Amino acid sequence: MPIPPYTPTRPHSGAVAPYRPATLDERATALWASLPRELVARFRPVVGRLTQDMIREIQRAVPAYAQPLEGHFGAIMTAGVEQSVLRILDTVGIGGPSDENWAAVFRRLGRVEYGEGRSLDCLQTAYRVGGRVAWRHLAAWGQQQRLPTAMLTVAAEAIFAYVDEISTLSIEGYTAAQAQSAGVVDRGRRRLVELVLGEPPASMAAITKLAATARWRVPDTVSVVVVEQPAAGEPDELTGPHGDHLTDVLLDLDGDLPCLVLSDPGRQLRALRPQLRGRRVCVGPLVPLREAFTSLDWARRAMTLVRRGIIGADGAPITWCGDHLSTLWLLADEFLVRELLRRALAPLAELTAKQRARTAETLLAWLETRGSAPEIARRLAIHPQTVRYRMRQVDKLFGDQLADPDARLDLEIALRADRLLRTAVVAPRPRAGAARVVHR
Repeated sequence: MPIPPYTPTRPHSGAVAPYRPATLDERATALWASLPRELVARFRPVVGRLTQDMIREIQRAVPAYAQPLEGHFGAIMTAGVEQSVLRILDTVGIGGPSDENWAAVFRRLGRVEYGEGRSLDCLQTAYRVGGRVAWRHLAAWGQQQRLPTAMLTVAAEAIFAYVDEISTLSIEGYTAAQAQSAGVVDRGRRRLVELVLGEPPASMAAITKLAATARWRVPDTVSVVVVEQPAAGEPDELTGPHGDHLTDVLLDLDGDLPCLVLSDPGRQLRALRPQLRGRRVCVGPLVPLREAFTSLDWARRAMTLVRRGIIGADGAPITWCGDHLSTLWLLADEFLVRELLRRALAPLAELTAKQRARTAETLLAWLETRGSAPEIARRLAIHPQTVRYRMRQVDKLFGDQLADPDARLDLEIALRADRLLRTAVVAPRPRAGAARVVHR
């Protein structure tokens, strides 16, 4: 039966008019529907060779797909190509609403790509290659069948509109899988922080199992870092999308002091520099994973001392606990420290504040150096005769204690603690613009 001259119209409309689809989603279907239905029966003998050529060309163009067509991969590849062709044949000359089962195939392909860890580039390339192969076969067949040029033009437009349509469906599937996976990972990471920082900590089996879901490589050692809250009005950029290049960082943003669990604090803090924006940070000691709570505890203690101006007075935004071990130990229990101060420094109680400060300064210099008057004078930038006068006062106040090693140790500890506590003021917060990360 000869094919009549072709004029593109809407199917079953009875009116001769150029095709103008209402939406992009309808475009490919409406174009196929505008072609004569009798073409389908004539084209079916070509379908088998067409699908084989499409698969071969796709595998040649996309290395990720260049594997034997067997098992799960083969089923997905073959189903995708066959559904692409069958959908076209079903809509030629008929049109109709989108078939949800057909659409689900291409959404699933997008989900599979995400699950395989690939970007959408491979799938999009496959669709473009498939479209070119389909057009090549259709053009050769159309010339053989002596189809009108106008009909072939509409068919070409329909093929590439169809490529756009199935690409859109796969993007939907990919982004849905991505969002679902991100939600699972985020929930897993929040729970993982609780397990790692728990006291007592969870079992390693529980941590390892959840770490696989949370996409966190379990390290042997960790350092817990506490971060002060941003200033009023400043955005908290730690909640922003930095996870792509910091997948090895666990975040706990609840509570007054957000904290981070890091396996390599020097490198990871450098990567986090833009998000920190000059906020003060205290880095706990590096400890075995099951002792993460201990690192958190010392980082919190350090932040308390930073806020009081006892440590970190140089304005550096990052304070490393390892640089202040003696101070952290000395002030770990301030009740006991103040008891020691009261008892060891009792002889200074009757002095004025000025006398007490000068006598304590001279006694500590002597305890630290056991040097001569000139040496202590140089250390304190005062006259040697002043040192001798003060040491005579010290001898009167403390007497035999100065000859007792245990008493001298108590005195030195007490005087050092007293000096630290007398500096306890609220240190000014460094300006964000002046932030610098100390490289380790």
